[in-house]
Amino acid sequence: MFDSNQLIEINKKKISEHQRNWSFLKESLTNKGVDVEDLIQKISDFQIAIPSWALGTGGTRFGRFPLGGEPSTLEDKVKDVGILHALNKSSGAISLHIPWDVPQDFDSIRKIAADLGLKFDAVNSNTFQDQPNSIHSYKFGSLCHADKTVRAAAIQHNKEVIDLGIKLGSKALTVWLADGTSFAGQHNFREAFQRTLDSLKEIYTHLPDDWKLLIEYKPYEPNFYSMVIPDWGTSHLLASKLGEKAATLVDLGHHLPNTNIEQIVALLMHLNKLGGFHFNDSKYGDDDLSVGSLKPYQLFLIFCELVQGMKETDNGELSWMIDASHNLKDPMEDLLQSIASIKISFAKALLVDYKKLKVAQKTNDVSACQAILQDAFNMDVRSLVSESCYGLGGAIDPLEAYRSLEIRKGLIEERGLDSKSTGL
Repeated sequence: MFDSNQLIEINKKKISEHQRNWSFLKESLTNKGVDVEDLIQKISDFQIAIPSWALGTGGTRFGRFPLGGEPSTLEDKVKDVGILHALNKSSGAISLHIPWDVPQDFDSIRKIAADLGLKFDAVNSNTFQDQPNSIHSYKFGSLCHADKTVRAAAIQHNKEVIDLGIKLGSKALTVWLADGTSFAGQHNFREAFQRTLDSLKEIYTHLPDDWKLLIEYKPYEPNFYSMVIPDWGTSHLLASKLGEKAATLVDLGHHLPNTNIEQIVALLMHLNKLGGFHFNDSKYGDDDLSVGSLKPYQLFLIFCELVQGMKETDNGELSWMIDASHNLKDPMEDLLQSIASIKISFAKALLVDYKKLKVAQKTNDVSACQAILQDAFNMDVRSLVSESCYGLGGAIDPLEAYRSLEIRKGLIEERGLDSKSTGL
């Protein structure tokens, strides 16, 4: 869609303003005793995987409004992530949903990704939809189903997803189950849980030694009376029973309103059982809104727990992923905005004086605790994030560059106005 010279010309228009802002912030941080070079390195190293399903227009059960130029093949989806990564230098991985995005030629798709500087993150299984020509239906559950043959089909699908991921170089399988009930008495809670655990045990035995099984949870939808894995506690219980390679995956939209997600994150890291994140934002539930668009302070507080946990626990590496599907925005613009919000929150969390905070906590100085956190949250670190991106050869302002380069117009010219993303 563009070459490096075009990006250089766009950056020239922003460089003077950026350098003024960055110079002021850098001096302020240096005066506070912050190791600025180390800070930039941490932000530059932070990569968030793009899900293959987020590159096209999503929608609701009522309608979908494609905007044209959407990726109709896996190759095109990888190339779109490559565009994002070229602009923000922070989207260096793609997460595939199977069977929506099964490679036809593994060597070819690996080469396309490698040429764009991309890796393959966690692969995601799908037992919440019946696939064409499937013999068994997941209408009444998959891994929890009362019928052993349905469970066997769901187990086999997950094993096949692992095998596919191995060919791509992935290191994790994400399992989200739609299993549950919409009516009281529909199934036996204890038996459904045990069947799910037994099914996960079979899948777990198929994992390579260096892989993770990430268990997602959700309190409702598509079932509205009960979900087999409704909360982090149930996910953690399953992961604990499975073994060291299993961990909980936190989706920011998979909680009831006002849930204290940062506390959940802290406890899971304390138990060395946090596996990763699906980033998004929400007002009511699984709204799939742009990250940080509604609750930026909550996102910051979550990152405060992550920054501390990564230093003080043995939790291990995490999988960082977006999980969103938009009906109103250009999906590429949303992803650029979401990645920027994540990195801004991460940068602010890195600037918290945690030693000072712990002193205030031990002396029960509540006002000081609040002030320490809000001092970091209220700092404008946008130039810091821009500097980390610019230093790697990306855009000072990725969203503005995307628009200046007329990426969407180019995609429509290449793929057509009627091109729709596959999967969703």
